[in-house]
Amino acid sequence: MVFSTRRKYCGRLKCVILDWAGTTVDYGSFAPTAVFHKLFASRGVPITIEQARAPMGLMKKDHLKAIAKDPDVVKRWEIEHGSALAAADIDAMFADFIPMQIQCLEEYADVIPGVIDAVAAFRELDLRIGSTTGYTHDMMEVLVPAALTNGYSPDCWVSATDVPAGRPFPWMIYENTMRLETYPMESGVKIGDTLVDIEEGLNAGMWTIGLAVSGNLFGLSEEQVKMLPEAEFKERKKTALKKMYDAGAHYVVDSLADCPLLIEEINYRLKQGETPRD
Repeated sequence: MVFSTRRKYCGRLKCVILDWAGTTVDYGSFAPTAVFHKLFASRGVPITIEQARAPMGLMKKDHLKAIAKDPDVVKRWEIEHGSALAAADIDAMFADFIPMQIQCLEEYADVIPGVIDAVAAFRELDLRIGSTTGYTHDMMEVLVPAALTNGYSPDCWVSATDVPAGRPFPWMIYENTMRLETYPMESGVKIGDTLVDIEEGLNAGMWTIGLAVSGNLFGLSEEQVKMLPEAEFKERKKTALKKMYDAGAHYVVDSLADCPLLIEEINYRLKQGETPRD
């Protein structure tokens, strides 16, 4: 005999889980992109910014592996080195990547406009602030205090190397909710600027909000975004919205500054008995 129980949570949201680069700091998410670009160039196989950005959000070694699987990179690596890119090459490159990334993180710790006010608004709504990242623990030991100096500090942060596996696995979110003491999972919202942020949130059973403009999908600085012709801005945003919604995001907005307004809407949906999986 098979027994099953079904319960619905109809209370209010308890936490938001935020990404870092492109969501709360580093407008345009440039820190990882710059280092991956330099890393492959140092091996005689330059990559494009688009190739560097494509796997954004993954744990950084997984990100490196994903770039290494790009057919164009595979082909040019074999031409340059006379052999296929092997696991030993990945290990050596990642060993070089770590200090390169750590060295530049403070340069990319500026808080994205609207974040400090958004976090204050979340706290006014009695939400606890967690965070996940593709950075390693050692990298976060540099970024977290730098962000604090600039005015941003979540209640909790968990890196990709603090759990068995990074995104799209939900383990970082689960660890956040344990530390924040918030449950059930539908009482949380995952917010991020990459498609794998959305996948992570959905896999954890949370509501998800994608950020279309401030992070990786636009891949531009705030100044560059402001200088875009209106038609180009609209076209870029249309593309970003489609990607986020196709990934399963419940909502998509420009930046974290737009998110507090969605909290009460999600609270209403919860009160009506809706869940993130409906």
